[in-house]
Amino acid sequence: MARTESKMLALGTVAPEFSLLDTVSKKTMNLHALNGDRGTVIMFICNHCPFVIHVNPEITKMAIEYQKKGIHFIAISSNDVENYPEDGPHYMRIKAKAENYTFPYLYDEDQSIAKKYDAACTPDFFLFDEELKLVYRGQLDDSRPGNGLPLTGKDLRNAIENLLKGEAIDPNQKPSIGCNIKWKSSNQ
Repeated sequence: MARTESKMLALGTVAPEFSLLDTVSKKTMNLHALNGDRGTVIMFICNHCPFVIHVNPEITKMAIEYQKKGIHFIAISSNDVENYPEDGPHYMRIKAKAENYTFPYLYDEDQSIAKKYDAACTPDFFLFDEELKLVYRGQLDDSRPGNGLPLTGKDLRNAIENLLKGEAIDPNQKPSIGCNIKWKSSNQ
């Protein structure tokens, strides 16, 4: 299991727009139709990564909890499906239903959106405020597959709670760690 850290996009960065296929509804969706009134969590995930499989229960739980409070969740998979067919749109749809995702699971076929967000690993988390400015990027919490630490979502939860309260979010943020995004050979 390779361990890749997120690159930590600069705080204050405005979320790059996108228009991607939602593998569940089979409709093309864009950021401005999906963003939340109070904030937006954008997650780069995939189906096969052990790190994502590990955090799936918590991200599903958090989405249900915070969507009611105006924080929308969006998942994007950017992996090369030629070499990793289990991450393709058909299997993404199956995974979204199996995990009870209450958020869109978008397919970044040409990997351009992952590049715009400077995403490096799965999972890679980004929290944007109501103006779509980046206020948090990094890990969900300290739990990793096999390290015995409980899955709590503490780091991302703290950032969301501070955003909802209008309080400052600590700029000292830990990078996420996971599998590297599986880049197409032409995109490396």
